[in-house]
Parts: sequence; structure tokens; C-alpha cells
Amino acid sequence: MGFLSALSSIFGVGKKSCNIVVVGLDNAGKSTILNALRSEDTRVSQVVPTVGMTVTTFTGTGVNFSAFDMSGQGKYRNLWDAYYAKAEGIMFVVDSTDRLRLSVARDELWMILDHKDCRKVPLLIMANKSDRPDALPIGEVTNLLGLDLMRGRPWTIQVTSAVTGNGIPQSLEWLSKNVKDYLNGE
Repeated sequence: MGFLSALSSIFGVGKKSCNIVVVGLDNAGKSTILNALRSEDTRVSQVVPTVGMTVTTFTGTGVNFSAFDMSGQGKYRNLWDAYYAKAEGIMFVVDSTDRLRLSVARDELWMILDHKDCRKVPLLIMANKSDRPDALPIGEVTNLLGLDLMRGRPWTIQVTSAVTGNGIPQSLEWLSKNVKDYLNGE
């Protein structure tokens, strides 16, 4: 560590490091979004569904993220809560074209929100696949997930497309700011 890096870490001016969990049902686009957040030289050309869990690192504004990409298949969802205690942010990805499974996504989201280790951490909901013609409007996704009932935590919902990159920079900007606030006790 160089002199300036050491000084900036002592005075809290450097980049913060944090852990986030990336959760949502299978085929929502979690891994594809994380691939888009990687630096160009570490992106993969073919994204495959996550089995179990993978870790992806990327940088936001003033924050170095370690993202725990959790498989969304039903048989793996019980593993999610093992990572909540270390989470300083939650990225919940939903497929905004899959109206039928949004009720399942709502149930999973509210189980996360009720978990003792997740009650105050910032929550970013990404309504993915917004580039598709059958994507639901953001207001409808918000209603179907019951987000109007959420209190006592910073949260936002953002329309995104992992394929085109739409909404991903804004999502990362919001997450960076709110995770920094959380880490600073604000």
C-alpha cells in the first residue's frame, strides 16, 4: 500500500469495500447484469446460469463491490440466507416480462426483507429485460412486488436491460451512494 493510499484509508477518503448479495429467481438476468458491470477485460462472451454461488467484483462510485451472485433455482434459494450477515447491500433482480412468477419473486423478496440480517441494508430492485416489448411498466412491477408497503430502509426500483445496458449505470450510482451512507452509519 502506497503512502497516499494509506493516508486516504486512514481518513476514510478512499474507496470503500463492501459485500452485496445478488438474488432473484432463476432466469431473471442476475449473472448477465453482473457481467455487464465487470471491466471490459474481465467480461465473458457467454453467460451461463449460476449453480450455487459465484463472486464477481466491480467498482462503483467510491465503492469496490464483491457481489455474491446466488442461484435463483428453487433448490438453491435456501442457501441465500447464509450470506445475509455479511451483506451491506442487496441487489434483487426480477424478470419484468414474467408476470406469472412475479408473485413468487414477491414472496422471496419479502422473506429476505424480514430476515434479521437484512432489515436496514439498502435494497436495489432491478426490473430487468425492459428492452423487450412484453416488459411490464415499472409501476405495475412495483405494485406486484408490494413495494408501496416497504418502510424503514433505503430502496429503489430501476428498469434495466442487461443486454443493452439500459438503467445499469443509474442503478450502480444509486447503490454506490446508499451503500456508502450505510457503511458510514447514515
